[in-house]
Amino acid sequence: MTRLTDGITLSGRRAPSRVLFGPHPTNLGNADRELTRRHTAYYERRAAGGTGIVVTETASVTDDDHPYERAPLAARCEQGWADVAEACHRHGALVLASLGHTGGQGSSAYSQSVMWAPSPFADPASRELPAEMEQEQIDSVVAGFAEAAHRTVRAGLDGVELDAGAFALLRQFHSGLTNQRQDGYGTDRLRLTREVVAAVREVIGTGRVLALRLSCDELAPWAGVTPEQAAEQVAELADVLDLLVVVRGGPFATSAYRPDAHTEPQFNLELCRAMRKAANDRVPVVLQGSVTEVPAAQAALDGGAADLVEMTRAQIAEPHLVELVRAGTPNRVRPCVLCNQACQVRDNRNPVVSCIGEPGSGHETQDLPVDGDLAEAAVQAQPVLVVGGGPAGLECARVLASLGHRVRIAERADRAGGMLRTAATGGAARERLALLADWLEAACVRLGARILTGTEIGPAELADAVDTGERVVLATGSRPAPRPWATPAQGDDAARVVVLDAPVLLASGPQSPLPDGPVVVDDPVGGPVGVGVAEWLAAAGRQVHLVTQDQVAGVQLARTGDLSDANVRLQRAGVRRELRSRLRELRSGCVVLEDVWTGGTREVPCVGVVDCGHRLPEEALYAARPGTPRAGDCVAPRTVLEAVLEGRGLALRIASGADRMTVPTSAVRSHGR
Repeated sequence: MTRLTDGITLSGRRAPSRVLFGPHPTNLGNADRELTRRHTAYYERRAAGGTGIVVTETASVTDDDHPYERAPLAARCEQGWADVAEACHRHGALVLASLGHTGGQGSSAYSQSVMWAPSPFADPASRELPAEMEQEQIDSVVAGFAEAAHRTVRAGLDGVELDAGAFALLRQFHSGLTNQRQDGYGTDRLRLTREVVAAVREVIGTGRVLALRLSCDELAPWAGVTPEQAAEQVAELADVLDLLVVVRGGPFATSAYRPDAHTEPQFNLELCRAMRKAANDRVPVVLQGSVTEVPAAQAALDGGAADLVEMTRAQIAEPHLVELVRAGTPNRVRPCVLCNQACQVRDNRNPVVSCIGEPGSGHETQDLPVDGDLAEAAVQAQPVLVVGGGPAGLECARVLASLGHRVRIAERADRAGGMLRTAATGGAARERLALLADWLEAACVRLGARILTGTEIGPAELADAVDTGERVVLATGSRPAPRPWATPAQGDDAARVVVLDAPVLLASGPQSPLPDGPVVVDDPVGGPVGVGVAEWLAAAGRQVHLVTQDQVAGVQLARTGDLSDANVRLQRAGVRRELRSRLRELRSGCVVLEDVWTGGTREVPCVGVVDCGHRLPEEALYAARPGTPRAGDCVAPRTVLEAVLEGRGLALRIASGADRMTVPTSAVRSHGR
């Protein structure tokens, strides 16, 4: 039986495992479009964690291709590639450079020049019309791939991966959607890819790996690449490749490439199996597509669907994934919850790649102590009381316990997890959030922290803890904010409209607190909570009105790639989207909505309102004892990422004896295991 931890030889080069860390935007680059020392540290951490193959962030092969601000340019990556190769080779991992061109799916915002594509087909996302490539531009692209390959050889890399995936120019030539040419590149849509493969092979020879990332289903069967067509492409290309990565997606389905948890993990399993069959054992095939669970990844190898697995987001969440499996402790692998909240960074904010559960990811560059070094440097072990067992409290307790402190966690609910566990009840796609809560809880227990559920801590208990020498950490979470809309006087008929905070509803179920009838979900934030609650209620058979001040529901979901898909789901579920609207008033059996553009009002009948607005910090204990160290939502309610980061930071400050001092964020992020 082939195991994930078994090595594999490609073009005479030995990868130490069957796990691949795939190319993805990181925003770790600089203004000169170079790979930086941040890239080196980021990739080395995964190599040290046992990954078999590291594929670096896709570099554009010509300077007219500038798809996002910090996108690498191959002509400026040679030194960066050399640094990455040297760092990763110390741990045995192979390093491939992803080379590509985004064609008509790029951006002219940075290049300030026309985009080139097979045909003048306007991209569905940018709506920009590219120019049709002439032979001069085609020759330039082929030469660009060859020159980039030369640079990888000089840098000491183990090979290259050519991008023909969801955003790639090569895929655009493969597809009837985007290639409507009448010349030889239109009648033979693989011609450009064959020319690029031949040019690159001539440069790198047979002693280095030549891989291809191939979109095998554009999810646009009316004209796009279908699995049947892709099988023919694979059969034709298999003999000239050393590795094939099977992916999906195209211009109408870019979010399908790395979707969030609304898409089942391993969604490419059968597609990969079909392509492996088409390859007929002539080239090893890699399964890509939300491969996050170790047992499922192993099952893909056992079932013959793939020869290797790409676990990119899983290794952003847990850089040491392979080594933990090799050590026989896969239960210690920090889970990927497929939320895309911190690892999906191709947006106008230009955030650095990271992970809500492991905020050290993407921030590996500082030479600071971690784990064992911190334990040696820690002050004498002391008892600590953490009040609140949400993500901030659990992470704080986990780190303190790992450094030898005696920790107890007081959580007033029946189980630790806080808002993570509450949010995990809001529909099937959000259930994965509980995996992170479970992991934090289990890690605390394994490290000796005591979790006291059903335990309420008031000012008196807080004072007792301090008097007995316990350090106290507050992670008490959030409370509802005052509602900005008018509410009826007690006894008024309108008081019969039940008003619930979203966490209360999620904790109690979609039916019990609400009478029969239509429900209004008020979402002034435009984030995942409002959309998730609306979907959850609709799935329970409720008539739902989702109120948003924006022109589209869930506008913040653009950051995770779920915006258009979320609105499709709402439409299919029968949710009435009340767009450009604010909830202004409760009346008898209805709410009053105001149009944000015109100021006009209208009534929407309902029996209940679910408030999905911003919350405020729960500060009762802090007010009783000002200056007590605190972290997470009780400072300011935000996301899981900030809660975990602040919990970790506070633990390190306590451990170093500097809990009232500032510790660099880099030190906070570095304590990752």
